[in-house]
Amino acid sequence: MLMDFLFTAVGLGVLVVGGELTLRGAIGLARLLGVSAAMIGLTVVAFGTSAPELVVSLQATIDGSPAIAIGNVVGSNIANILLVLGVGALIAPLICDPGSVRRDGMAMMAALVLLVGFGLLGVIEAWQGMLMIAVLVGYVIWSYRIDRRNGAAAADLHAREVEETGGVPTATWLVLLYVTVGLMALIGGAKLLVDGAIGVARAAGISEPVIGLSLVAIGTSLPELAATAVAAWRRHTDVAIGNVLGSNLFNVLLILGAASLAAPLPFAEEFVRVDLWVMLGAGIVLIPVMITNWNISRREGVLLLVLYAAYIASMGAGWGRAVPGV
Repeated sequence: MLMDFLFTAVGLGVLVVGGELTLRGAIGLARLLGVSAAMIGLTVVAFGTSAPELVVSLQATIDGSPAIAIGNVVGSNIANILLVLGVGALIAPLICDPGSVRRDGMAMMAALVLLVGFGLLGVIEAWQGMLMIAVLVGYVIWSYRIDRRNGAAAADLHAREVEETGGVPTATWLVLLYVTVGLMALIGGAKLLVDGAIGVARAAGISEPVIGLSLVAIGTSLPELAATAVAAWRRHTDVAIGNVLGSNLFNVLLILGAASLAAPLPFAEEFVRVDLWVMLGAGIVLIPVMITNWNISRREGVLLLVLYAAYIASMGAGWGRAVPGV
């Protein structure tokens, strides 16, 4: 079991480093190709912060552990809303951009409702995954066109998301090195993390869904947590909220869509019984919190963190959870 914990810890560390290198390299590559800052913020940044979840969920699906793949996404979405935004609001009240909340917030909620629907159906098949990816591509194209047509506010927000990422390489050879090493680190870290998490679950008698929802989900949400903390510290708080909304949208449509192409993703009973509804409830709580004076105050940040602590405690207590092997 000690080795499993070691694999998990090392895997998380390598995964975070790989995610950062891949994100910076991807931004550098997009700049070399002449892609606008707004488009980079809308696509590359959102994809980059979700890269750890993507590779981990793909690896878990390939290894025959779909519960970890789904738990990773569901748990990451819950952590992004309650933990990441809660921590960000404690650092500085998070100012909400009304346009971003109306468009990206509603898109996120639609994605969460869609995921609950798939959970009630019991499985995500490959054709549904392809449809999810197609919907995401269509949404990104539509959003970019709306940004260009309706003025600079939304486009400026996405451009400033790029500015939050420091250390972006400019030399072509360095860009390619960042992307190559980052992808290798993502793949290697994901393999170590998934193998370690499965080992910990089996040795400790913890179900794979719980491991996916907690340890794996929190680990893969570290890029969002770091990005939000930095943005809040710099008082670029609308960027912090935009990052989370975009990441949750990508988590559902891209990550589970791509993972389902590797193998069908059946939902564990406890996901349908508990966690999908917690995820949807977190989104429902977030919307009125954001639109009240168009900010998330420190007091509301504390509320989000208390709700997340209660959720983690409920997992520890086994409420609504299956007992492995029974």
